[in-house]
Amino acid sequence: MSELRTLYPEIEPFDSGMLDTGDGHQVYWERVGTRGAKPAVFLHGGPGGGFGPVHRQLFDPALYDVILFDQRGCGRSTPFASLDNNTTWHLVADIERLREMAGFETWQVFGGSWGSTLALSYAQTHPQRVSELILRGIYTLTRAELDWYYQFGVSEMFPEKWQRFLAPIPEAERGDMMMAYRRRLVGENKAEQLEAAKAWSAWEGETITLLPEPATSDKFHEDEFALAFARIENHFFVHGGWLEEGQLLRDAHKLAGIDGVIIHGRYDMPCPARTAWELHQAWPRADYHLIEGAGHAFSEPGILDQLIRATDRFAGKAEE
Repeated sequence: MSELRTLYPEIEPFDSGMLDTGDGHQVYWERVGTRGAKPAVFLHGGPGGGFGPVHRQLFDPALYDVILFDQRGCGRSTPFASLDNNTTWHLVADIERLREMAGFETWQVFGGSWGSTLALSYAQTHPQRVSELILRGIYTLTRAELDWYYQFGVSEMFPEKWQRFLAPIPEAERGDMMMAYRRRLVGENKAEQLEAAKAWSAWEGETITLLPEPATSDKFHEDEFALAFARIENHFFVHGGWLEEGQLLRDAHKLAGIDGVIIHGRYDMPCPARTAWELHQAWPRADYHLIEGAGHAFSEPGILDQLIRATDRFAGKAEE
């Protein structure tokens, strides 16, 4: 077997700016690669996670013209941690604005974790604008998926971490952990808000990799990152992403004309592999890679290998 593929070298953007959404948000965006090359857009996870410089390195810069952006309220977008006018469908509209701004007719849509949810929502709304879909860590925001991670399921795999997640919530409120966190994350008590944000964020940061990986989890403990991440993610999840139950799998037939790749870790804790399998059944045109010995994060070697192979292949680059 050929050796595992890894990230392209570090790269700086050749253009960047703020997109005025017209309803109170300024969305930070940047472009990397080669102007006029194959268009793509990178959708980060969370929601509320923002993107980092490392995400620029998932694409061959000679072959791609990539837009990356911080979704509403996080990263370098403003206002910070804002929940106003911040829903899945506002973000789908932002993606279209960015495509029009760049002058792309169609583009490749790349999303992992929550980014896969957003990519599916966008592609099912604007299938004619999507040249390919690259999806990692599939999440469709069904009640069963949310309960698995925030109520009972992953709790059984990480009992000591789950205990820390329970700690800010009185026992009487633990029957609905997402709503209990919601009350604190939108409350007026700033100390309580930050305590809840850090506990919510740490739970995710420490359960997304197969083995402990401080390089990935450390940022989830930082005050500012945790505040935006927890507030926005909880806001989206309490509202079920403003999706009808089961909508993204139900409407997968809208992807029938789109080439794609589904990449998922066998031991992905936040996002059960069953969902990726069900998406593959509903969208058989997509290649399906279930990565053994891998968790959720894109940095897991087997997952990263398939992501790079996918971006290379869709840019017409021959397998090495």
